[in-house]
Amino acid sequence: MGRVRVRVPASTANLGPGFDTLGMALSLYNEVELSDEGEGLQLQVEGEGKVELEQAGERNLAVRTAQETLRDLGLQPAGLWVRQINRIPLGRGLGSSAAACLAGIAAAARLAGVQLSTDELLARALPFEGHPDNVTPALMGGLTASAVVAGHVVVAKVPVPAHLKAVVVVPDLTLATRRAREVLPKQVPFADAVFNLTRLALLLTGLVTDHPELLAPGTEDRLHQPYRAALLPGMEAILEEGRQAGALATCLSGAGSSLLALVSADGEKIGQRMSERWRREFGIESRVHLLDIDRQGLVYLER
Repeated sequence: MGRVRVRVPASTANLGPGFDTLGMALSLYNEVELSDEGEGLQLQVEGEGKVELEQAGERNLAVRTAQETLRDLGLQPAGLWVRQINRIPLGRGLGSSAAACLAGIAAAARLAGVQLSTDELLARALPFEGHPDNVTPALMGGLTASAVVAGHVVVAKVPVPAHLKAVVVVPDLTLATRRAREVLPKQVPFADAVFNLTRLALLLTGLVTDHPELLAPGTEDRLHQPYRAALLPGMEAILEEGRQAGALATCLSGAGSSLLALVSADGEKIGQRMSERWRREFGIESRVHLLDIDRQGLVYLER
């Protein structure tokens, strides 16, 4: 009998123009504890999504990935005890599924006494996630640029200034990733593709060289945010409110529904202004999180 506990950070993907390639880890964490004790599945969930995740049982993503990993590694225990402590909201564009997926895989491998490499962890997570933009920062920490090349995840970490923080405004409104992808066009104008390439270059240059004046134009996007705005009342107005309040840049977090502001000061004030305007003008209640950029990614915790 053994017991393993892992912690995985939230993540925000795209950062405007980096569609399906950029992701950044944030200091909001889920934990999964795994043991091969008892008989059958015993699942306990605390925090975000408790009811639906417990009702999901073996369809719960952390459970599914753990069970599949154990089977692949030749361990089939009679019982599986799973405890989740969830702080990452579900369906809000903050990488909750990536965190659950990685936690299940990593905990199961450790329980089986197998040390998986970064490449092996990413390879196991990719079929569940479909895209590496959230799983790479959740695993490695910081800001990552990733792509699937010849069936394998290729990833690089991008330096981020130490003073940079993230304000996340989380509305009481979920937005399913499937729905957020359905509204995207199958083709985009050539000019829009060029626009995103130029903005992505500005964003990465601004981050690597710590030139914050490049971040606002560097987070502009024409490939996904204009289309997803129709699903999220007030999105463009609230992003502009954040910029007016002093944010270095603002964008949709992943596929939404959360909004992200990059800041170096006055983060609480900026988040509050965004939240208050969303409620006042569009009737949408929201929570505000002032977060650091997580630099560690997935870690194993002492029980």
